[in-house]
Amino acid sequence: LKRSPVFVESCLRQVTAMFSRQIAAAGSAVASVAAVKCAPRVRCEGPPTAASTSSTTVTSQAQDGTVTTTTTTTTVVRPIDYNYPPYGLSSGVQKLPAWIKLGCGSEEYICAEKGATFPGDECPDKLPDLSKHSNIMAEVLRKDPGVYDRLKNKKTSAGVGLAKCVKTGFDNPGHPMIKTVGLVGGDEESYTVFKELFDPVISDRHGGYGADAKHPTDMNPDNLLQVKIDPKNKYTLTTRCRTGRSVRGFALPPACTFEERRELERVIVKGLLSLDGELAGQYLPLHGSRSYAPLPEGMSEDQEEDLRKRGNLFQEPDSTLLLSSGCGRHWPDARGIFHNHAKNFFVWINEEDHMRI
Repeated sequence: LKRSPVFVESCLRQVTAMFSRQIAAAGSAVASVAAVKCAPRVRCEGPPTAASTSSTTVTSQAQDGTVTTTTTTTTVVRPIDYNYPPYGLSSGVQKLPAWIKLGCGSEEYICAEKGATFPGDECPDKLPDLSKHSNIMAEVLRKDPGVYDRLKNKKTSAGVGLAKCVKTGFDNPGHPMIKTVGLVGGDEESYTVFKELFDPVISDRHGGYGADAKHPTDMNPDNLLQVKIDPKNKYTLTTRCRTGRSVRGFALPPACTFEERRELERVIVKGLLSLDGELAGQYLPLHGSRSYAPLPEGMSEDQEEDLRKRGNLFQEPDSTLLLSSGCGRHWPDARGIFHNHAKNFFVWINEEDHMRI
């Protein structure tokens, strides 16, 4: 009985059938009463368990044009731990301020203290007041409020609605001198289903970048400037070139589930650990993460402190911009860092983007 709820249910069905046969054979009310009294003695020993299921769909196209779609469904049964996600907060998160803890569990971030009250599941029927907001999303909706009405009930094929994309923009009015974007993608399809909002916001953010524009790319290192940033080494502690990358077929932070994030970690780490030469290295989950079997409690606190001191590691989200975007959900589970042996190549996993390289 220490197995899954399905196993317990099977046992109960067998016991019920047994009592039914006994009652039929006895043909008396006494047997019926005896059966009722005996039934509660069947109980589940050990911690309660829960089963969760996640599906990942990946579409690929071969050179001959053949398109293949593969859907993988994973069901995991685990004991319920009310001091760890997804059923509770991890011990490290429990020490944080209350307004941060609200964004590190399983629920949408709702914090009246910080003005973060926009629902993340369904958009209100009426467009909320944006007269005091200073982000780009608010500017687009003020110019054409009809965009909200036309998109508020739409969803992507994975079930992501507009609410998850705009929540951070409504929760965070911003400052006139520091304009934020106010919009995040819940999944890849968000950019097309809600393109009437995303296209003008992206264009404004990048100073005129149309929906058909292509980002200029130059991967030739010889074209980098050779000017030294800090020739006397008086000011600079660390420098880095960074890019963000996401994995097709997986939701982005506003809509990413507990199991999906773990699968993301597994897929990415598997790829990174196959690197060789100067890129070969190791993966270290954040301290307290239980998602990675080789290090079931994550890296040590000393390792974490050393990486942070060197400017090479992130920490829990401490802004409502990130918390309203879902970046703190289930913290610190399935988050970590890969670095090569020389510690000059790093990949952050499941911090904001799927990968920060």
